[in-house]
Amino acid sequence: MMLSETTSNKSNKITKWIWMGVAICCTAFLVSPPVALGVGIVLAQFIENPFPVLNHKAIQWLLKIAVVGLGFGMTVNSAISAGKEGFWFTAGSIFTTLLLGLILGKVLGIDKIIAQLISSGTAICGGSAIAAIAPIVKANTKQISISIGVVFLLNSLALFLFPPIGHLLHMTQHQFGLWSAIAIHDTSSVVGAADAYGNEALAMATTVKLARALWILPVSLVFAFLSHGSIKKIKIPYFIGLFILAIILNTYVPQVSSITPWIVSGSKIALSLVLFVIGSTLDFSSLKSVGTRPLFLAVGIWVFISVLSLIVILHTGA
Repeated sequence: MMLSETTSNKSNKITKWIWMGVAICCTAFLVSPPVALGVGIVLAQFIENPFPVLNHKAIQWLLKIAVVGLGFGMTVNSAISAGKEGFWFTAGSIFTTLLLGLILGKVLGIDKIIAQLISSGTAICGGSAIAAIAPIVKANTKQISISIGVVFLLNSLALFLFPPIGHLLHMTQHQFGLWSAIAIHDTSSVVGAADAYGNEALAMATTVKLARALWILPVSLVFAFLSHGSIKKIKIPYFIGLFILAIILNTYVPQVSSITPWIVSGSKIALSLVLFVIGSTLDFSSLKSVGTRPLFLAVGIWVFISVLSLIVILHTGA
């Protein structure tokens, strides 16, 4: 018994060292966000993530730090311009995605709460929206796990697929930034895809995406009303205020703007680390538990909003 425990502890330590070594390499060699995600996914198929609880917290905090840091690379005028342009587009896409998701979920006979979580995650901001809606609709652990699992899977695909599609269709930086902000669920993947496309796309995508994230509040209120949930459980994304503050400081404080290139570079490293951590949690065995119908629902509404928004952007020349 003692020998077995000793062997297990030794194996666990080796796993931890391997995981930390690969994570350090992703930051030290400045790998791009898509590559970092891919490395994490590959690693997850060979070793079990040794820091499941710590990773969840790291994803939340590192992503917020990265997004706030990226705000130092933007100006007030560009942020206002992007926010104005994306407002009605965002509102329309959220309403359409939620409505389609709830209807399709009912047609497919999917658990009502799972349909609500997947629809919210697809419509607003992936895992963050699911985490915000879950306590309001009284979701259990399994329902949350299934919803987050399928959303993270599609986020991963989007990070790899969107930049090549953008180049194939000769989309401008502006167009791609807007498209990725509307059509990709999670903030980390939106920023990662836009960063791979270019700096202008990154600025556009980040601003519109965070404006989209603010819709967590009104959507949460709607779900609280429909499911008789408590409004006290609604989570407000306060870090968006810090993002706005970073933009203001970069625009109006010369001492800050002189060091912004360093802050932005550090934020991009943090983003790559976040995506590596996310990838290291996506082993295929856990994704099998998602089920075909929830997966079909998530893919269906994601493809719909991706294609529809792409057509609108290319047709209007946005």
